[in-house]
Amino acid sequence: MGITSATPHKPSARTDLPQGTGRQRVATAGTDAQRERILQAAATLFAAQGYANTTMAQIVRALDVTKPFVYYYFRDKQEIFETLSWRPAVDCFTALDFAEGDPRPAVEKVKDGIERLIRATVAHHPCAFFPYREPQVYRPEYLEAQRKLAHHFYDRLCPLLEEARRDGDLDFRETKLTALAALSLPGFLYSWYRPDGRLSPDEVVAELARLSWRVLGLRERGG
Repeated sequence: MGITSATPHKPSARTDLPQGTGRQRVATAGTDAQRERILQAAATLFAAQGYANTTMAQIVRALDVTKPFVYYYFRDKQEIFETLSWRPAVDCFTALDFAEGDPRPAVEKVKDGIERLIRATVAHHPCAFFPYREPQVYRPEYLEAQRKLAHHFYDRLCPLLEEARRDGDLDFRETKLTALAALSLPGFLYSWYRPDGRLSPDEVVAELARLSWRVLGLRERGG
């Protein structure tokens, strides 16, 4: 079940990580590649042994570089962890930022947006699951920025749900409770999802999307 609808426009929510980076001042293609190299090495270590058990020294050894090399791009281990976590948060919570004038019915936007969120969660494995596994790691500033990003999503979702209900396409009672219940399904992925599991990533997305439709009371039309 692919996503074939309109591409989202640039979100109106702030999507920059609320902190600075190491000593780097100007980004180039080369420096971006080095940052990605550091992030990927750190993601593997965080996923395998957790935040507390991962040290900057281990990240340095995994990269076969010096500590100053890593500190040029990142202030500390926490910044690396938050950077890895922020990317999936942005992709998930801007999933309903469709182009201005998108003519589709509300129910189609709801289905598309939730599927985008689920797909982003799966695609960003394992980093999308870090906040569920180790919520105590994040700074208050990061958590506040993430909260605003989540509000950005639900401020779009809830009116669409109510419009789709008025159109007769969805059947539910409490809007916010229904929205939270439907979106709790991908949240539990962190406890069981494996990329090499019995279901392929696309199959996982399709199954969770169908379950979300049931929570929302989707009414199938005709045929």
